[in-house]
Amino acid sequence: MNQLKSTTYLAGLNVDKMHFGLKAITRLLSRLGNPQDSYKTILIAGTNGKGSTAAMTSSILSSAGYKAGLYTSPHLVDVRERIVINGKKIPLNEFNRMIAYVKDKMEQPVTYFEFLTAVALVYFQNQQVDIAVLEVGLGGRLDATNVCRPLVSVITNIAFDHTAYLGNTLESITREKAGIIKRNGVCITAAGQKKVLDVLEDVCLRRRSKLYRLHRDIKIKKQKDGLLTYRGLYRDVKNLTIPLRGEHQRSNAAMALAAIELCAKKSFPVDDTAIYAGLKNTRWEARMEIIQDRPLFLLDGAHNPAGIDVLCRSLKNDFSSQRLILIFGALADKDYRRMLQIIAPLASKIILTQIKTGRAVPVNDIMETVKELGYAAIVTQDVNQAIKQAMAMAGEQDLICATGSFYLAGEIKQAFRKFSLYDNKKPVRKIQPRPAKVK
Repeated sequence: MNQLKSTTYLAGLNVDKMHFGLKAITRLLSRLGNPQDSYKTILIAGTNGKGSTAAMTSSILSSAGYKAGLYTSPHLVDVRERIVINGKKIPLNEFNRMIAYVKDKMEQPVTYFEFLTAVALVYFQNQQVDIAVLEVGLGGRLDATNVCRPLVSVITNIAFDHTAYLGNTLESITREKAGIIKRNGVCITAAGQKKVLDVLEDVCLRRRSKLYRLHRDIKIKKQKDGLLTYRGLYRDVKNLTIPLRGEHQRSNAAMALAAIELCAKKSFPVDDTAIYAGLKNTRWEARMEIIQDRPLFLLDGAHNPAGIDVLCRSLKNDFSSQRLILIFGALADKDYRRMLQIIAPLASKIILTQIKTGRAVPVNDIMETVKELGYAAIVTQDVNQAIKQAMAMAGEQDLICATGSFYLAGEIKQAFRKFSLYDNKKPVRKIQPRPAKVK
């Protein structure tokens, strides 16, 4: 299968369609020889932070000399970003070959995500990975990735998101995500809410699984010199560096290190040198990523209220300058009203834009919400217009922040690559946002 045929076939699977249940993916993997059983896995779920945690975990394993697969979603620009081994995405010829192979084994329709999950699992088997780090797509219990029996199950945190599919209480959302906890298994979590922990404790008790918690069993603290100290289950590691921005990345790093510790107990030893190198070399795009300086342009994939709240804390604490210019777009199934309630007060200017996906909320609907909240905004019909508007408004001491969706982040990435606007080498300044409230 060539690239055109592969692209056409994947497009026909409808990226926006969701299906919850393991029957279709289980049948397909059975016909493929159950590739997920040929190597060890780590399974990572959670409302936010699971991609960053997965990236750090796989980077450490790669630095330790293991052949480590990494399966994540969504992608930003190239679908092959989802399927990576030791930092290198699946080659195009292999990707096309895997698509043709999996397609030939299908008996019944599957979704885009289910199909790519099968492609990733087969590719990892063919490349004889030692271990694969799998990021859950949505939820956990009925997610296509939940076909493996992981060495470690990770639940980064729990907040409100995808309530139409996972339920509208923290308890119901937690039970869905706790579906990745296996009988006689082990789970680690950074969640802190009592309601969430009660559910996790209950699930682990019934499944005779061990639960390890951040701040109780696992700790990570900032040293006086700005580096980090990790105090884990079996070891302590000092003087750690995390290149990913934001205080929340400390929790994600703690989850990655705890997963590494537990895997070390199951024939995957990792020394401190690999931990230092793996964390230091972790790259994860669109997570408080600075893609341009003068004016500073920050790109973040926050797509729910909890993620936006984390972003805002970083904007307040880690940046300062004249004004914040916000570019915002979101999907219709997200709580974009609450997201705007949190971030709009920080912005001097708000630019709304239309994302190119069937799941996107119409930009004019977002505009109505902004007006109801008492703010002013500029409406643009695509990302290129939004970028041009922001650049025209911004002075050298201002900060432009684009957020609201990974789809938006991907489109901005494409626009910046097209026009060669990247500039990551200059020093990062701080911004001090000003309110944009209409008086």
